[in-house]
Amino acid sequence: MSKTTWELDFYSRPVLDDEGKKLWEILICESPTDTKRSPDDLFRYSEYCSSKSVNSIQLREAIEKAISEAETPPKKIRFFRRQMNNMIVKACEDANLVPVPSRRTYALQSWIEERMNKVYPKQEGYDERAASSISVQYPASNAVRLPDAVRGDRDDKWMFVSLEAVAFDEMNEWDIAFEESFSLSLANISPDTKIPGLIIFSPRAIPLAAWMSGLEMGFLHLETDIRPQLQLETGLSDSWTLLNLTNTATVDEGKKFEAAKQQANGVHFLAVQSSPDSESFAGFWLMKG
Repeated sequence: MSKTTWELDFYSRPVLDDEGKKLWEILICESPTDTKRSPDDLFRYSEYCSSKSVNSIQLREAIEKAISEAETPPKKIRFFRRQMNNMIVKACEDANLVPVPSRRTYALQSWIEERMNKVYPKQEGYDERAASSISVQYPASNAVRLPDAVRGDRDDKWMFVSLEAVAFDEMNEWDIAFEESFSLSLANISPDTKIPGLIIFSPRAIPLAAWMSGLEMGFLHLETDIRPQLQLETGLSDSWTLLNLTNTATVDEGKKFEAAKQQANGVHFLAVQSSPDSESFAGFWLMKG
């Protein structure tokens, strides 16, 4: 069974047709799972369509065209636009693919940004006002605690750490039970950039990592509005309380982690180990956000 994952967007663009209506575009690209892989090597497919043909049939046909052109067909397709959920889900299911709502669409977001800056402005009918109004807003959600089966106890410990970006060149050689990474070329960072991360040490390392592997891992986020805590954002809008930061020292660590994320263009990681002495990881996820 194919392990390839694709990312998909189907939305209007800041380009007007002859009738003054926005053109719509289907973008499909491969999710990079190797930290060293160049985005230029990823499979990409694009197709414009008029606003009159925005439907699941048009999208399914585009997906099938992309599959016919790809060297390796996907097992699932990630998408991030909540308002297009029903249409994308139907098209994917009709094409016998698994649709996955996800904020882990790093390659797609990078491609859209590139097209917004370099492609659409050069096209006839480009509408600068429409371009400046385009944004994606994720709905706010209240974080919930981890399931009892994986929630930590007094034996659990955690630690904020950092690694240079170049260290991830060897990630495919690390002993990891559950993992997912992406091409660091998408983040436009130098090899010596410090990548911040959180390591959780737990006797329940394997169950915790196995549970996390079933989520669409988005990013870690420091929340301080209600109570200081480190949250794990997954799917399109799910949020989990990973750590409660209970004193000034831990809150300061959390703030330093967030600052380091900004310096690394949002790149960070979450790791799970059974103990600080372990030479393997139960789980390791490279994330961006």
